[in-house]
Amino acid sequence: MANTLFDKIWDSHVVQVVDDGPNQLYIDRLYCHEVTSPQAFEGMKNRNLKCFRPEKIVCIPDHNTPTHDQDKLIEDSVSRNQVDALEKNAKDFGLSYFGMMHPKNGIIHVVGPERGLTLPGMTIVCGDSHTSTHGAMGAVAFGIGTSEVEMVMASQCILQSRPKTMRITVDGKLGKGVTSKDVALYMMSKMTTSGATGYFVEYAGEVVKELSMEGRLTLCNLSIEMGARGGMIAPDEKTIEYLKGREYAPKGEEWDKAVEYWKTLRSDDDAQFDKEVKFDAADIQPMITYGTNPGMGMAINDTIPYDDSDSFKKSMNYMGFNSGEQLLGKKIDYVFLGACTNGRIEDFRSFASIVKGKKRAENVTAWLVPGSWMVLEQIKSEGIDKILTDADFKIRQPGCSACLAMNDDKIPAGKYSVSTSNRNFEGRQGPGARTLLASPLVAAAAAITGVITDPRELIN
Repeated sequence: MANTLFDKIWDSHVVQVVDDGPNQLYIDRLYCHEVTSPQAFEGMKNRNLKCFRPEKIVCIPDHNTPTHDQDKLIEDSVSRNQVDALEKNAKDFGLSYFGMMHPKNGIIHVVGPERGLTLPGMTIVCGDSHTSTHGAMGAVAFGIGTSEVEMVMASQCILQSRPKTMRITVDGKLGKGVTSKDVALYMMSKMTTSGATGYFVEYAGEVVKELSMEGRLTLCNLSIEMGARGGMIAPDEKTIEYLKGREYAPKGEEWDKAVEYWKTLRSDDDAQFDKEVKFDAADIQPMITYGTNPGMGMAINDTIPYDDSDSFKKSMNYMGFNSGEQLLGKKIDYVFLGACTNGRIEDFRSFASIVKGKKRAENVTAWLVPGSWMVLEQIKSEGIDKILTDADFKIRQPGCSACLAMNDDKIPAGKYSVSTSNRNFEGRQGPGARTLLASPLVAAAAAITGVITDPRELIN
């Protein structure tokens, strides 16, 4: 029987099928951050349980960590308590813990792939919706709730209903200034934020094959914003090359065996998906959002569409926009480069390519936040830090930062923020903050002009 990539990984991890119920699924890797793990650890203590396979669990604080002065005490008491609790729990349960200032610290969804902790063929979970990011490595990765985190800690298994499968194929060649972020925002604008609800998505086609690993991680990261359970991409030579020599990747004979297995991880030619969707790369331009969910996006040179619904009017009222309005030339206040969506080295290269030899606009506050200490090291070793400093930008320390208002990096009420993160809900970046989601190229163009600008005008 022909199988999809999802089928192959899922089926090989099923421990037991409950009649008319969920599957008991074995989990290869559990990532824990400080926000969704305290209750799980508490539950384990109350039942006097140890972690069943502690070596499969990695703990990293990222949501609450400040992006400056990480060598000092965290000022915010709630954030400090959450980070301290994770450190104590990791120690009590004998788990790997990469705390602030640790060279392996950063956003958990950035650290996992770059350290080789995330590998093709794995099942991966975390108490965080953007766990779908890891699917770019050819894994079945999805977010879970706190009670499920406890379940995995106790048994290394989870009860999970099997999702349906969808393949999204993007063929053709991407145009100038169009990135994987634009591909994802374009998909969402067409499919809406519920278009993939109930499905696990496999991305395929010429465009996906051509994407770098960083680009694929961005694309899979945003699967959840279409309502998908997760997103994934079949591993290929790019994946193998990316993983070779990574710290936790297999070595020697184990590496050869792993690669042999990874090469079998692809959907069979005649595999049937529950749903097929196709897009043409020629239709995709640099994108920007204008509303209060990631599906409210448009080409950067387009106009805001007309919609008479109450929810649309509420969104426009919050954003201070109107139907029929262009966003080009609109003054902005903040630019945020970072998050598990666009905090990788390629994103900093893209941003630097636009701002090189220019200066930050005086009206713009820019927060450039690497996704990990490893990314920060790459920024320095490639001389990107000098390009950014010369253009009057400062690089902050790693963390989730202004993706969500759980740390010091909050956008003030009423201010416009061009953000490379993944969500633009009301108050997501701070109470009353107005978020416009975009690629690192669009963010860079706004940062040096002070207004929303088509990055294609600045690309040589």
